[in-house]
Amino acid sequence: MAYFDFNGKKIYYEIHGEGRPIVLLNGIMMSTLSWKMFVESLSANNKLVLLDFFDQGQSDQYTEEPYNQDLQVKALKALLDHLNLEAPALAGISYGGNVALKFAVTYPDYIDRLLIFNASAKTGDWLKEMGQSWIMSAKDPAHFYNTTIPIIYSKMFYDGKSKWMQERKKFLVDNIFNNKVFLDGIIRLIQSADDYNIEDEMSKITAKTLIVASQYDPITPFSDQKQLHDGIKDSELVILPDCGHATMYENPVLFTTLILGFANSKFEGLKI
Repeated sequence: MAYFDFNGKKIYYEIHGEGRPIVLLNGIMMSTLSWKMFVESLSANNKLVLLDFFDQGQSDQYTEEPYNQDLQVKALKALLDHLNLEAPALAGISYGGNVALKFAVTYPDYIDRLLIFNASAKTGDWLKEMGQSWIMSAKDPAHFYNTTIPIIYSKMFYDGKSKWMQERKKFLVDNIFNNKVFLDGIIRLIQSADDYNIEDEMSKITAKTLIVASQYDPITPFSDQKQLHDGIKDSELVILPDCGHATMYENPVLFTTLILGFANSKFEGLKI
């Protein structure tokens, strides 16, 4: 657990375990703490690197000027240089998946594997309108919860975990979504993704790539991952059945298995 200085600001990161490095990037409302239940499995035989983006978790807020995801990409590169990581597997979900894709386009020689969960090649009008609804609801904690949280889970999961979801709602509304610093950071993160678009750059990605879609994901539907699969050479595409946008919570075992299996496989040794 440490801080890294980037352009006069602090980026929080954690390193767990030893072995082939896996760098795991957060979704928009996540932090390093969100991965607590995965750390033991993902670091048993690998070096797991977690970090908070600007405006997330324990990293600094970025209030000086508007920014886009290029800032997060540059900070990530600086951290990898600082840690002297050689050819890590880079994994990300949702916002973190988009940052990972942008990183793979910008610095293709830095990574060996790319694992993308519930992400897209661009922020289209559909996603921008959703982001605007999140921003508009941020004035009221309960409204913000109702706008942002149910939609990230499949109906089956939400209904099947009703008691847990109600406890989660109370915790988030009472302790997180009433925090102006947190909400202001979320707004900046949403706005940072507005101009994200790698549609014409996907061919630059050279890392072995796994793209994971969910059957019931209304935020980044299957068509988004299909576009990535079609645009990234020799990529693999997996569809998780009965799952929503928050794949790591709805199916943590499969999520972990996909990361470890793809990150650690020796493709060069396979003969077909």
